[in-house]
Amino acid sequence: MLIPRPLRNRYLGQRHGESEANVAGIVLSDPKEGVPRWGLTPKGREEVRAAIAAAAELLGPEPSAIQVLCSDFKRTHETAILSASLLGAPSPRLEEALRERFFGSHEGQSNAAYAGVWDLDRENPGHTEAGVESALATSARLAAMIMSLEVASEGQTYLLVSHGDALQILQTAFLGESPATHRERLHWPPAEVRDLGA
Repeated sequence: MLIPRPLRNRYLGQRHGESEANVAGIVLSDPKEGVPRWGLTPKGREEVRAAIAAAAELLGPEPSAIQVLCSDFKRTHETAILSASLLGAPSPRLEEALRERFFGSHEGQSNAAYAGVWDLDRENPGHTEAGVESALATSARLAAMIMSLEVASEGQTYLLVSHGDALQILQTAFLGESPATHRERLHWPPAEVRDLGA
C-alpha cells in the first residue's frame, strides 16, 4: 500500500533504543512477550537522549507541539515516554499499528533468522513462510494508520516510535516503492529520528 501525496501532516519516525532483547540476540515480535517485558537497556536510554539532541533541527522550533505515537511494546513505549519528556511534548499515545512485524515460528530464536526472512521478502513481499507477517501486510497496516491520521488532522507533526522492520517497510510506502525493497533502504540505527516524508 502506497501513501499518496501531498501530505497534510509531517511524519517523523524513531526506532526504539537498544533493548534487552537486542542484547539477548533474539527475535521478540509477539505482543504477549513484547508488551509486558524486554524494555530498554541503560545504553538504550542514552541512545534516545543522544538521538533527540541530534535531531533538534529536524524536530523544529516547537518540539513540545509534536504528537508522539508508539507501539505498545515495552521497548518502544519506554523510548516514546523518554522522547516525549525530552521534547516537552504530551504523553505518547499507544498505537497497535506501530507494533513490530510478527516473525512467526522464529519468535524467541536467534536474530540471525532475520536474514533468511529478508531474502524471501526480496523475492516475494507477500510471503508468510514460517508464519511470518508478510512485508505487504506490514506495509498495509502502517499505511492505513498514516491515512487515518491524514483524514483526522492537518498541519500536525507526528513522531512515530516503532521497530526496525516496521520502519524500514514504512519508508517504502512513503517512497512509493514495493516493500520488497525495504532492506535496500538506509539501515535505521537504534533511537534514530528521521523524516519519513522527506
